[in-house]
Amino acid sequence: MDKIRLLQSRKQKILEAGKGIREDIGQLIDNDSFVELSTYSFSKNDFYGNEAEGEGVVTGFATIEENPFYIVAQNGAVLSGGVSKANCEKIAKCLDQAEKSSTPVIYLLSSLGVQIGEGVNVLEGLASLILKASQLKGSVPQYLIVNGEAYGQIAMLAGLCDFNFFIDKKSALAVNSPVVVSARSGKNLSKYDVGGAVGLAKANLADFTVKDFGEIKETILKISAILSTRVEDCEDLNEAIPLLDKKVELKQLLKVFDENSYVEVGASYAPEVKCYLSRIGGIAVAAVIFDGADGVSLNALNVRKLKDFAEFACCYSLPYITFVNTLGIEADLDANNSLVIKELGEYVSILDCIDAAKITVVSGKAVGLGYTVFAAKSMGYDYSYAFANSKIALFDSVQGAEIEFSSEKGVDKQKLADRYSDENSDPVNAAKCGYIDNIIQPSFVKQYLIASLQMLLK
Repeated sequence: MDKIRLLQSRKQKILEAGKGIREDIGQLIDNDSFVELSTYSFSKNDFYGNEAEGEGVVTGFATIEENPFYIVAQNGAVLSGGVSKANCEKIAKCLDQAEKSSTPVIYLLSSLGVQIGEGVNVLEGLASLILKASQLKGSVPQYLIVNGEAYGQIAMLAGLCDFNFFIDKKSALAVNSPVVVSARSGKNLSKYDVGGAVGLAKANLADFTVKDFGEIKETILKISAILSTRVEDCEDLNEAIPLLDKKVELKQLLKVFDENSYVEVGASYAPEVKCYLSRIGGIAVAAVIFDGADGVSLNALNVRKLKDFAEFACCYSLPYITFVNTLGIEADLDANNSLVIKELGEYVSILDCIDAAKITVVSGKAVGLGYTVFAAKSMGYDYSYAFANSKIALFDSVQGAEIEFSSEKGVDKQKLADRYSDENSDPVNAAKCGYIDNIIQPSFVKQYLIASLQMLLK
């Protein structure tokens, strides 16, 4: 028997069966850089036919613009990407190698569930895989692409990965079948309404909604550069932002970041809280901007987004910067009867564990609990700044005015609010007590941040 020809024949069958998924991998990686692992490892059960070469999952390693990554890609074209114990072991083996070499992992999920005939074996396999992915969390960056439909327990990986990518009008993720979920909800919803980025708007899972693999590749490279090169040369160290003196708004605050350096995480959910991985003066940072004209009220969803982002910054020792414009917890029944207080408590615990620089800038309002958690010097911030036109107070202006001047009758409420704002919300009051390091002109905030970051570099 000619073993060489037999090998070539077997390999050709595998390549044909996995043609589509290998093309997807090829859109991400450098040409001819993919080295496949466990190529001939397949499931073995009574329901699995000999003609199904290439089933399950493709694993290996490759480079993306010369940066190394491990690849785990489910082949949805054979047996609907059905998960088996052998698949899980194959993935776990790949994750072991990634852990040993501290190499990031990219998953491409495409599966309609587990393979028939596996029984409890596949549940044991899934348990070992989920545990292994959780052990990588915080030490090896994990990127997940929902490459079509991904149903069943494999969807649990989305809760463990650092960044999840949903492709517009292609991605759907759910632990249970969207048909079942829709029916039991008494509705007639599409798979995207159930498991697409819009359908999961409250699940904090769709970190990026993209058009194609080119956008995914660009984003992964930006994030990888921030994590791998913490400081790089920068020419714009003294750049001012004059328009911030006229109006503090997101468009101008984004100019604090080095040009073309920032990546927004989680834009599709809780959009009033913006989370960015970026650079300031060439220094890699994680930054939060509260984006609301009258201040952002906190709820369980946006605090959870903050908590996840702060945890990532903590795990990878990124300087953490907060632009504060928040009023505290929403004053309504839904917020009161939610997990917002527990989420805030956990956020504080994570914040305390961040050993890199922690800098807070009151760019708008820091009122009540919004000040306590996000701006108070006693919360452990290394440097705290406030814009000259910001407001720091126990209460928001209207509520504070009604309490402060309750004895004054027949006076216009707006005039009282303006008076309260001038007399009680001036950030100078906090600075006098040593709680704010400096009151700054907004246009010069980037210089202050760069100077602070340079002093706190480790």
